[in-house]
Amino acid sequence: MLLDSNSIIYSIKPEFNHLRELIAQHNPAVSAISYVEVLGYHQLTESDKQDFIEFFSTARIIPVSQSVLEQAVKLRQQRKISLGDSIISATAIINDLTLITANISDFRWIQNIKLQNPLKE
Repeated sequence: MLLDSNSIIYSIKPEFNHLRELIAQHNPAVSAISYVEVLGYHQLTESDKQDFIEFFSTARIIPVSQSVLEQAVKLRQQRKISLGDSIISATAIINDLTLITANISDFRWIQNIKLQNPLKE
C-alpha cells in the first residue's frame, strides 16, 4: 500500500479514525513527494505540522528513483496530470503497491495501477 498525500492529511482528522486504523494495521509506504506536499502546505497549523512530522518519522518513505521518474514522464505524456500525482502514481506502479487515495477519479485512467479509496471502505 502507498498512501496518497490526501489520505495522510485525512488521517489526522478525528472523523477518519478508520483510516488511522488502516494505517496502523498495514503500515503503508509513502512517496517522498507526499512528504513535500503535506509538510510544505503553507497553511499548516503548528499542531498538524507536529502530527505529520511524527507520522513521517516512522513511515517508510520511498525515494524518487530513475524508474519512477521515467514512469511519471510516460504518464504526463498520456494526459494532463500534476507533477505530484504523476510521481506518486508512478511510485505505486513501479513498486507494485495499491494507491490509497480519496481521489480515485484522478488516477482511474492509468493502466496497471491498483486503487483503493479509504473513505468509502
